[in-house]
Amino acid sequence: SNQKSHTILLGHIVEGKQTLDEVLISIFKGPNSYTGENVLEISCHGSPYIQQQIIQLFLRNGCRMADAGEFTLRAFLNGKMDLSQAEVVADLIASDNAAAHQIAIQQMRGGFSTEIKELREELLNFASLIELELDFAEEDVAFADRIAFKKLVNKIRIVLKRLIDSFAVGNVIKNGIPVAIVGAPNVGKSTLLNALLNEERALVSEIAGTTRDTIEDEISIGGIGFRFIDTAGIRETEDIVEGMGIKRTFEKIGKSQVVVYLIESPKFATHGALFKIEIDKIKTTYPQIPLVIVANKSDQLSDKEKVSISDEIEGIHHLSAKTGDGVETLKEKLMDFVNTGALRNNETIVTNTRHYNSLLKAFEEIDKVQLGLEEELPSDLMAIDVREALYHLGEI
Repeated sequence: SNQKSHTILLGHIVEGKQTLDEVLISIFKGPNSYTGENVLEISCHGSPYIQQQIIQLFLRNGCRMADAGEFTLRAFLNGKMDLSQAEVVADLIASDNAAAHQIAIQQMRGGFSTEIKELREELLNFASLIELELDFAEEDVAFADRIAFKKLVNKIRIVLKRLIDSFAVGNVIKNGIPVAIVGAPNVGKSTLLNALLNEERALVSEIAGTTRDTIEDEISIGGIGFRFIDTAGIRETEDIVEGMGIKRTFEKIGKSQVVVYLIESPKFATHGALFKIEIDKIKTTYPQIPLVIVANKSDQLSDKEKVSISDEIEGIHHLSAKTGDGVETLKEKLMDFVNTGALRNNETIVTNTRHYNSLLKAFEEIDKVQLGLEEELPSDLMAIDVREALYHLGEI
């Protein structure tokens, strides 16, 4: 085509004498396109029928459907993006909250790749000097300044440690922070879940123990995705089906980042001892998981009664899932458990398991290099560890 790249044409797509649609055709000539190849984009009206007719027309005239991820594969093969950028495309598409989107965009724009590339180039420079020393081993010449090399290795070690540590945050942000809502049957867990989600998702019934399995849904709080898990409660029971649900409750608690234990405020006078037993059971079984204790149906109590409950259970949060009073404060409390420092500082956060494993291996080799420098090992031995570190950084 003689048309210039990055231009848009208005026209019609026709088949024989039939006009299928009036469309806009965008022209992107390689290498200045997403894939680095010549690309034609057709903007048609939103009718699924029109879209299918245009696609079928192109298929009948020698085109084929693209394979899953083929455009990104071509972009990678043509050098438009590196492997880590190509991998994050799926994360960008799947991002459903501000934090996940921010991380994906940063990596898509090469933030992670640039950081790793710079470290690798600096290490490669010293590696070449060490290799040069091996060529002149008989002359006992040192080309690589050991003091400068120690500083570089220490710098690389610090950066790799930060990236490795960021995976714990990045992984939960990418997949959503799991929060288990636990409590006695009919305490209002489903109602609280609905209040947090701002819509009806869980079955709410007057029959105790209705929620016999776990119900999950995700919302964004402060730009962070939270996966709320409404469970079957943990009361003792002889009911086989409900007992299976309680077993799953403990399994879900073990996989959660935060636990919300919900009690029914009006029943505290008669069930307070039981509530305390269950709270202690959760704390004892999962001491490493943050526990938020919430007193629901607080709209049915006087201020004096609320104070009395607060005196019995330290740090308890009063709310009414029915009226919504206290729900926003609970959201703020949940945000306190999320480490958003790296996000606020716009630091690189690792979310890909393959990247994480490569970083761990590179860190292990850098540790060996650092130890070799401290023990003044010969260049040929250190060169082996440096090559391995470069290899694992190159995997990313």
